[in-house]
Amino acid sequence: MSASAPLLSGTIEADDDTLIARGNIGAPSKPAREPVVLVPGTTAGSAEEGGIAGILKQSSHPTALLFLYLFRSAAIAVYVLCGLFTDNYVLSIVVVVVLLSLDFWNTRNVAGRTLVGLRYWNEVDDEGESSWVFESRDPSRPANPIDAKMFWIALYAYPLGWLALLVVSLLKFNVSFLPIVLLALVFNLSNVVGFTYADRDAQRRWASSALGSGNVLGFGVGGIGGQIVGGVVRNGLGRLFG
Repeated sequence: MSASAPLLSGTIEADDDTLIARGNIGAPSKPAREPVVLVPGTTAGSAEEGGIAGILKQSSHPTALLFLYLFRSAAIAVYVLCGLFTDNYVLSIVVVVVLLSLDFWNTRNVAGRTLVGLRYWNEVDDEGESSWVFESRDPSRPANPIDAKMFWIALYAYPLGWLALLVVSLLKFNVSFLPIVLLALVFNLSNVVGFTYADRDAQRRWASSALGSGNVLGFGVGGIGGQIVGGVVRNGLGRLFG
């Protein structure tokens, strides 16, 4: 080998620029998924699903809840829209009255008992005196929160709707349908009063049983101290619910 010969022959070419290492570094990150907070009695799927389907899935008695809103909504819908489908006044009155009767019976005997564990009725004794009787479930078996919430919403919201229809009838001087609106208010308000007092009676009896066993707010209180505390709380509950 000649001493004057170069050690390296040829030219040195640059690396190919197309060979770029690919990875996740520098790539746009995906948005983090928001955590789902579950409440007792729900799953991740039912918590993420909203609307009517989600409410019915979380309900312990979806059939009773569905018919509660079905009868109430159908009565108002038929009353408002009956003039668009028929001119028969008698037929419209009969259909609305039947729906109101079904709603009253269902709310009082089925929905109230299954959804919130409350029931009420009026009975007459041998002397001819009438009295209200209230029935409630065991406090150790509370109602489903979804069932209870939807029941009380339906109980108080629909009478407001009928009250608004009453105002509209008076403003339009629509006297022919006024008795139907008044009948609907009587049915709805009867259930409002009955279940409100049944709920108060249930809370009062639960508090009395808790105090009678010497368990006040989870703390056992007995002897003279328990009697004093029980008497004070009973008087307060009597003024509140009585």
